[in-house]
Amino acid sequence: MSRPASVYELVQSHRITAVIHAAVQLDLAEAIGGEAKSVAELARLVFADESALRRLLVALTTLGLCAQASGDRFGITDLGRQLDQAADPSFKDWVLFESEMLAQSWGGLVDSVRSGKSAAELRGEGDDRYAATGYAPEWTRRFNAAMVSLTRSLVPKIVAAHDFTAARALMDVGGGTGELISGVLQRNAHLEGVAFDLARCEAGARAHFVRVGLAGRCRFVAGSFFEAIPGGADTILMKSILHNWKDGRCEIILRNCRDALPIDGTLIVIERIMPELATAEDAGCALSDLNMLRGPGGCERTEAQYRTLAAKAGFSFVVAVGVGSFSLVKFRKNGA
Repeated sequence: MSRPASVYELVQSHRITAVIHAAVQLDLAEAIGGEAKSVAELARLVFADESALRRLLVALTTLGLCAQASGDRFGITDLGRQLDQAADPSFKDWVLFESEMLAQSWGGLVDSVRSGKSAAELRGEGDDRYAATGYAPEWTRRFNAAMVSLTRSLVPKIVAAHDFTAARALMDVGGGTGELISGVLQRNAHLEGVAFDLARCEAGARAHFVRVGLAGRCRFVAGSFFEAIPGGADTILMKSILHNWKDGRCEIILRNCRDALPIDGTLIVIERIMPELATAEDAGCALSDLNMLRGPGGCERTEAQYRTLAAKAGFSFVVAVGVGSFSLVKFRKNGA
């Protein structure tokens, strides 16, 4: 897509989300499959009105997700294939989470900008959205599925960016249902692993480890990283955890990581890094920063800000490496 020429174009972006969401709800990517199909056939497959479906397919074509062929047939592009649940990578679950969960929260952005408070804080629910949603299973299911799809797309980049051969035992703090740690262990046969997260993630993680053949060397431990993190690992991995929280809460998490690691242990933080001076290319990070403001109440940080937080908790900066739209920042635990 070309760069918008006016605010008139920019403010219509929500329509793009709605179009993609409709395609996902109709399972269009799966229906099209490997070859172009006529609108009439697709309408039968997805139980839609033929004329209306054609209009949606045309819109998807302008977005680069579909391709129109002769005979009023439409195929799926490589980009559009990411809407297929079976694709690698697939962002189908992320589309559902973004359009059905996150989009609702953004409606109150001005209230958060005026007050500096998240949606939950404005409702008087405190600053721990993740604890509060323990009683909202649909939100938790959607959230976990969305995180899996995003994490799965990053695993090859993470493994390429960091050499895990010197590690013996790896712990993924805030590891959810185990997608990240299982991806790393599948590519590093010498590693033992632990996914550490709230108890509500345990059943999904254990089932996942069995499904991918890692139940023998990867386990789940339930707990809160605000209270204590179990020892035993020489390397701790945290992806998209610190950006959820304000500085004071991050310092607690990082100190608990330090206490859990041996001397010279490694901490790997994977987060989006805010630029010191933002440009148009940094829109994704800036929008994620506002999502943190409205949602959990945290923020996206610059590399310098992460280095400062880690130093206060007893870590020394080693290196930062880009992994797609994220960065892998490596720290070493300081000596006693």
